[in-house]
Amino acid sequence: MSEKEKTKELPFIKENNDVEGQQRNSLILHNDEVNTFDFVIESLIEVCEHTSEQAEQCTYLVHYKGKCDVKAGSLSSLRPMRSSLVDRGLQATIE
Repeated sequence: MSEKEKTKELPFIKENNDVEGQQRNSLILHNDEVNTFDFVIESLIEVCEHTSEQAEQCTYLVHYKGKCDVKAGSLSSLRPMRSSLVDRGLQATIE
């Protein structure tokens, strides 16, 4: 088997990395049936630096779908945001 044929057999795997070479993760906000829309919108603006439109859209998605990916990035950038949201009484995870 020639080198060219061997190369064709190997699958191409694209890694999901950001610019720094760290794996990308998602900050997920979950519906809690407790906090008001205004409070969640305000929290997303302050913590995740969303525009008011982004925050409102995410809040509706959380309400109707049960959860929403509110921010993507490296684990090191998402951890403080998750902590801030949780400190405010919101349910957030990083996936």
